[in-house]
Amino acid sequence: MRPAADTGNAFAEYGLSGEPGTEAFWSAARSPLSVPADDGGWTTLFLWRGSQASIGFESWSEPVALNRWADTDCWYAEVAMPARLRVTYQVLVGEEAYADPLNPVGAGGDRSIAATPDAPAQPHWPDIGADDTLPLPGTRIRWASQRLGGRRTVRVHAVGGGGPLVLLLDGDDWLHLHPAMTAFESAVAGGEMPPVTLVFLPAKDRLAEFGCNPALWEAVRDELLPLVAESGVPADAGRLVVAGQSLGGLSAMYAALDFPDLVSRVACQSPSFWWTPDAMASADPLGGTVGGTIAERLRKERPDLSGLRIAFDLGEHEPRMLPHCELTESLVQEAGATVRVSRAASGHDRAGWRHPLLRDVAWALA
Repeated sequence: MRPAADTGNAFAEYGLSGEPGTEAFWSAARSPLSVPADDGGWTTLFLWRGSQASIGFESWSEPVALNRWADTDCWYAEVAMPARLRVTYQVLVGEEAYADPLNPVGAGGDRSIAATPDAPAQPHWPDIGADDTLPLPGTRIRWASQRLGGRRTVRVHAVGGGGPLVLLLDGDDWLHLHPAMTAFESAVAGGEMPPVTLVFLPAKDRLAEFGCNPALWEAVRDELLPLVAESGVPADAGRLVVAGQSLGGLSAMYAALDFPDLVSRVACQSPSFWWTPDAMASADPLGGTVGGTIAERLRKERPDLSGLRIAFDLGEHEPRMLPHCELTESLVQEAGATVRVSRAASGHDRAGWRHPLLRDVAWALA
């Protein structure tokens, strides 16, 4: 926290000018801004114009309180960040959460994305502000699943004329928070992957549906895919890629084990391989047996996974996930699968999963 006596170009090292809280300052202010720190990481400045607030980070850090500059409407925090970090954050004011109005890179209406200067670029993902409306696929399927219960809307979009089906688990996040449709179109237009047909599958109960639940994949096979075929959107269901994150990544790996005729190409980021049927009842779900249920099955059953092509990605800043993922990755490779392993400059955060999603889907189809 800087002394209140500091005035003038208080944040000059971040490239800002003017006395904090003045109109001249706010007219040129932007946030967040990073400068190198002595430990090889970064010191990042966050600004907020208004009342007392804090910055809430997704999965990476506890909330950081903002400090008030003298008696002005300028609130700020200088946050120590590690090298190579991309993170979703919100400005928290009382019970409300807001996107950062000084940051043009958003994720939905109440989230923003910060990236340290050394975080790798994410080509094909446009900057989307909090007030921007993301485009939606024109084809939607009203799916009333007998196996899963309830109704849900599944959107379908042919990219580049359509091609292999790409099933995006947590599809609503990729529709409303992150512009996956636009990103896939850019990647296909740039020749980085073949034309594909995207299926945005929303979850009604993530833990129940993604927790190694056969009903989900029976429903996908017997109910959803026939509806997609009837929709008239060009698609090749014989080259299906399943892409999932966190519990979705766990579910995709489970499907590859129990439904190999359906799922043989997988892209999963930060998969929840700590999962066991009773893990969520524990005070520390990640503190159980390394690799959880999936690793136990791979050791006991020793399946032949020679027909599986699977890409694993994990955030560099989620260390407690690392043992679970490393063990499972090695067991899957030992079982004969074609495996790609990478690490992203993020924590457990969809902002960091965006580039691996495109790259790994393209690799799965190679």
